[in-house]
Amino acid sequence: MHVRDAMSKTVLTIGPAHTLRQAARLMAERKVGAAVVLDPAADGPGILTERDVLEAVARGQDPDVEVCADHLTPDAVTAMPDWDLGRAATAMVNGGFRHLVVCQGADVIGVLSVRDIVRVVSGRGELAPA
Repeated sequence: MHVRDAMSKTVLTIGPAHTLRQAARLMAERKVGAAVVLDPAADGPGILTERDVLEAVARGQDPDVEVCADHLTPDAVTAMPDWDLGRAATAMVNGGFRHLVVCQGADVIGVLSVRDIVRVVSGRGELAPA
């Protein structure tokens, strides 16, 4: 099975100037654990995860003031849609993260999470709608 078969094709994208609260609200509304941060000045997509927000709040930072640009992973590890899921899982384990941004050329076309892989491998549930 390939990344394209398991990834979520609906991607939450935000800008680097969004506050952490705005990002957290959008992630909660969409029930996702990560947002892809698109910054025209950056070489590629960044990623902001629920862990990034949690760590900022735990340090006492104000989520209404702190912006995503200061808390994201700037060069998100990306996957190709034709990678097999084993390769994607290995990249996640080796990198110590739970999300891969899926790109076709310069375009972000999906996000693959550990949960997506577990769902597919376990045979549980339908794939997320496109």
